[in-house]
Formats: sequence, structure tokens, C-alpha cells
Amino acid sequence: MNQLVVDRNRCEGYGMCQQAAPQLLHLNDDDEPIIDVAAISAAQKPLAGAAVGACPVAALSLSTTTVHR
Repeated sequence: MNQLVVDRNRCEGYGMCQQAAPQLLHLNDDDEPIIDVAAISAAQKPLAGAAVGACPVAALSLSTTTVHR
């Protein structure tokens, strides 16, 4: 499973991630990114990558976790 992860200590609230992928996240009233999608689908992965790449302080990342069954 892929998911977007925000490093809140690094984030400075520029909003570039929101501009790149408004379908996946938004900024709250304190300019903190809020992830709106729990898991990133294969179709959303390029959009998530654009959001990660847009962050000027590298506060956003795409995490891949393996689900064991």
C-alpha cells in the first residue's frame, strides 16, 4: 500500500503540494497539509509523486508499506 506522509516538523505551509494534487490533500486553516486519501492507488501514484516533488522543503513523501496476510 502507498500513502502520503507529512513531516510536520519540516513543513512550512507553502501549499505547493496542494496545488500539485488537490485531489489528494488540502491545507487546513493553519496551512498544515491534510491528507484526504488513506491509500494511494496505482492511478493516483503519478499525482502523489507530483505533490512530493513540488514540496520545496521535502516535507512530503510517498511511503510504501507491505501488507502481510
